[in-house]
Amino acid sequence: MADIIIDRTEENKLRAELERRTDADAARMRRFLSMPDLSRTPGNPLYDIVAQAREIPVLKGFDNIVIPEIVPADVSFDLFDFAPDHPARSHSDTYYVDDNHILRTHDTVMWYYYTQLPEVKARIARDEKFGVVCYGKVYRKDEIDRNHMNVFHQFGGWYLTPAATDPLTLDDLKNALSDIVKGLYGADAKYRFLDDTFPYTDPSLQVEVEIGGRWIEILGGGMTKQSVFKKFGVEGYNAWAFGFGLERLAIISMNLPDIRLLWSEDPRVKQQLKLGNPYKEVSKYPSIIRDISFVIDASFVPNDYFDVIRDLGGDLVEEVSLLDKYENAEKFGAGKVSYTYRIIYRSNERTLTNEEVNKIQDKVIEETQHQFKAEVR
Repeated sequence: MADIIIDRTEENKLRAELERRTDADAARMRRFLSMPDLSRTPGNPLYDIVAQAREIPVLKGFDNIVIPEIVPADVSFDLFDFAPDHPARSHSDTYYVDDNHILRTHDTVMWYYYTQLPEVKARIARDEKFGVVCYGKVYRKDEIDRNHMNVFHQFGGWYLTPAATDPLTLDDLKNALSDIVKGLYGADAKYRFLDDTFPYTDPSLQVEVEIGGRWIEILGGGMTKQSVFKKFGVEGYNAWAFGFGLERLAIISMNLPDIRLLWSEDPRVKQQLKLGNPYKEVSKYPSIIRDISFVIDASFVPNDYFDVIRDLGGDLVEEVSLLDKYENAEKFGAGKVSYTYRIIYRSNERTLTNEEVNKIQDKVIEETQHQFKAEVR
């Protein structure tokens, strides 16, 4: 298996530009990019899942490609058949470094980088069959709760064969996904296939595994669309692909109550983060709850608001939930909406004080008024 590292000259220029900027968006993206890649951090369970996945027989011999974390928006979306109105294209779902570049939202973008390599083009010219895996951080704007972060990790794989001599079928995809499930969960794992939809594969599937009497989705896969191959400049090939979120598998394996624990530096937490080891609560510290109500323009985007709360509260913010939302033109004015959010503050490592939480909450109120022009009630 070869390790292929894509040239990052363009990405480095964009990172340098981010360093020069003084706006909140740039500061936020700099912070995300500086966070460690847990899939490449020895001792972290995400690293262990990657090591386990790379030993699965159906993936043995696959190349490993390391791609930029800042990618062109047209490569990420246009080349992968995302519809013009797909939500992922919006600034409320994706972090835009500038008008043309984004923080990568999915590891599938590695298909493009891989097929543009001279050595891969030479393999295609020789009608070879081959595969590649890719893993690392991805970035998406998201809600705030104990199961979601806007920085997380994916692992994906892609197997290509010449269509004329080695046509791949849906059964080939299912066989590959079966091997991957068994490699992750053991030969006796109970699993099932369900139909799914992705912009760049057809047909597409998701896989659910029965764990503790519940069916839980663990990965998705599909057959690469010929329209996508054509945009890469590849003809006469077919492929199956799959991808899964590393955090989801780790949380399931250890029964973790909070995704933030995967990033913890608390030795009492870190020593427990072993795959298959049920997590035992480390003196769960009490939460502090604060509510905020405000009236704002109807164009308000919650994901943008969650980003601001993350900026101010960091990993002390456990959850942000919507308590109430309603319109009353007579009371608030036309085109205005009232929101009430509950913010739960809790540290996984110490007891918070009302004083420090109040300081954060005061800043939340201040930025709600300043950045969003809201009337806090």
